[in-house]
Amino acid sequence: MKQAFDIQPANGKLGILIPGMGAVATTFIAGVFAVRRNLGKPIGSLTQMGTIRLGKRTEKRCPPIKDFVPLAELQDIEFGGWDIFEDNAFQAASNARVLQPELLEKIRPELESIRPMPAVFEQTFVKRLNGVNVKRGRNKMELAEQVRADIRSFKQSRNIQRVVMVWCGSTEIYIEHGAVHQSLDAFESGLVENHPDIAPSMIYAYAALKEGVPYANGAPNLTVDIPALQQLAKQNRVPVGGKDLKTGQTLMKTILAPGLKARMLGLSGWFSSNILGNRDGEVLDDPESFKSKEVSKLGVLDYILQPELYPDLYKDFYHKVRIHYYPPRGDNKEGWDNIDIFGWLGYPMEIKLDFLCRDSILAAPLVLDLALFMDLAARAGMSGIQEWLSFYFKTPMVGEGLYPEHDLFIQLKKLKNTLRHMQGEELITHLGLEYYDE
Repeated sequence: MKQAFDIQPANGKLGILIPGMGAVATTFIAGVFAVRRNLGKPIGSLTQMGTIRLGKRTEKRCPPIKDFVPLAELQDIEFGGWDIFEDNAFQAASNARVLQPELLEKIRPELESIRPMPAVFEQTFVKRLNGVNVKRGRNKMELAEQVRADIRSFKQSRNIQRVVMVWCGSTEIYIEHGAVHQSLDAFESGLVENHPDIAPSMIYAYAALKEGVPYANGAPNLTVDIPALQQLAKQNRVPVGGKDLKTGQTLMKTILAPGLKARMLGLSGWFSSNILGNRDGEVLDDPESFKSKEVSKLGVLDYILQPELYPDLYKDFYHKVRIHYYPPRGDNKEGWDNIDIFGWLGYPMEIKLDFLCRDSILAAPLVLDLALFMDLAARAGMSGIQEWLSFYFKTPMVGEGLYPEHDLFIQLKKLKNTLRHMQGEELITHLGLEYYDE
């Protein structure tokens, strides 16, 4: 097969800009530095640890993904970002208490060199936080221009060839599509007029897309999931993706629910409770921010189980999600699930799941993969919504009229087939009849 895309080589440096230099961002950055110095392995990263099967099983071609497609090398990555607090990356990582102090000390000079730029911030959208390292401007358009200037300065000062942006900031309050989001003209007028429905994350996304920078949304914020910014992404031929990194409890749902459906086991109810004590937990203690997360978490089961197709198994199942701020737990989140299922002749059974996870440890490799794959997509000339990266998100963005695919295993198949398609390799269907036909 002919290679489907003319992929430009990953020459020079790749800059990764991150709005929100908290626990997730600093765990990601410190982790990349640690891997560079052989102080740890990039566990959880598909780009660094994964392989991809090519051709028939008998060919036994399974190269590492990073050798199959031209991804940026870890040593070629430069980091930058914005935050409402002035702490450098070492101070922020130390405060987050995710990684051991002994490890942080070994990479302290690299981390201390990363200082956050003043952030775009409006407390209306994140009510539980407040900081002093913030931008000032006459209107939201002026703030967007300041972010654009930051991007240009970052590229020039570090001799960077390409940049991607990954949102790792807090969950904003829940908002729905409004008139200001429906077209680029309306959105830009709204920036000038300080429209209240334009959130800080949208300002970052607008600035990135105007500068030709791919944008991945790691939170459940509306952000680029609006017609105005998707229009801008297409117009400037920039990839976008989101939303909300799929880490703890939702990851488990996208693994377990497909298994229940595959075996045609019924579901009566799924109760999910979380406790966590990091900055994310504090933000989500606000009901309006929790609403954004709740919508993101609740949609998963409906799309996987398809109750309209299987009413005997999944009609009217009860799904409840709770998140509790509990400071002593820090970043070590506990996700507890009670799952009431039923089987042959309707006999009830139960599944209990207690996932003692580390939120930022699970999120960090996703940030790395998204940055590298978004850069790859840009160099391949792909633009707009990158649905093939749904694997990484709780609420994957999709084109108008489509429903999102939440099944983790279908998502992975889609991702790998997209990589095969990029390089002109045969897509893998797993049909397998060719091995047995005479």
